Amino acid sequence: METWKIGDVEVTRIVEIVSAVPGTMLLPKATPENLVDLHDWLQPHFLDGDGQILLSVHAFAIRSGDARIVVDTCLGAGKSRPLPDWSNLQTSFLTDLEAAGFAAESVDRVLCTHLHFDHVGWNTVLQDGKWVPTFRNARYLVGEQEWGFWKDEDDPYAPEAKLDSILPIFEAGLVDLVDSNHVVTDEVRLIPTPGHTPGHVSVEIHSRGERAIVTGDLFHHPLQMAHPDWEDVADVDGALAHRSRVEFLQGNTDRPVLILGTHFNAPTAGHIVRDGDAYRFVV
Repeated sequence: METWKIGDVEVTRIVEIVSAVPGTMLLPKATPENLVDLHDWLQPHFLDGDGQILLSVHAFAIRSGDARIVVDTCLGAGKSRPLPDWSNLQTSFLTDLEAAGFAAESVDRVLCTHLHFDHVGWNTVLQDGKWVPTFRNARYLVGEQEWGFWKDEDDPYAPEAKLDSILPIFEAGLVDLVDSNHVVTDEVRLIPTPGHTPGHVSVEIHSRGERAIVTGDLFHHPLQMAHPDWEDVADVDGALAHRSRVEFLQGNTDRPVLILGTHFNAPTAGHIVRDGDAYRFVV
């Protein structure tokens, strides 16, 4: 369990599962041959010895003043999903969250950077045959633009996610639709990073002069910092996602901004630096 301090804010990473997958499953140009030049900084943390990329599915538990915020609720328990390794999971996620000081009933805000199935799973749990909100005392902050798109669309990778992980929190009256610049606390706010999905946001933390950003799926993997133009098959709007990545890199490179990657394997947090005409992630 990794924890970071950003000024007065504490952020803890709660891991659900780590998978090694071929890079081409997500980024068609991420062949083993095309990744050789990146081995010196991708291995061993983000690329295994067989040349597969390491993807972590985790949440960030943020303590800001009296607020307890959970960002991105992963895959969830007992939910049928198309990827075998990510389907019908039974993990220690809630126990680990509680061990970090975030018992489900103590969480007062839940934020998903977007509404893909691997970011909304623990929104709900199965109770007496019905999917009900996991964090019953929390307000679930959902991007108004994000929901405006997905209310009439299904996640192409897991259409059932809307039924078991999203609609129940609306039916329970726990959702607040917010804009892409929403201020969560004095230290935590959303910043728009669209393209992966129409209303995709990242989460900026600013406390006592220190800054950190939770990327969401703006970057699935650090290699996208070296190649922000490579197609990501999960992006709804690839051209816009590319522009968002480039703008983010230009604005946060060689600066004291801690980057917390939502799918980055441990050590997960680092900084963006110039690497010739490109960029790299250093931990």
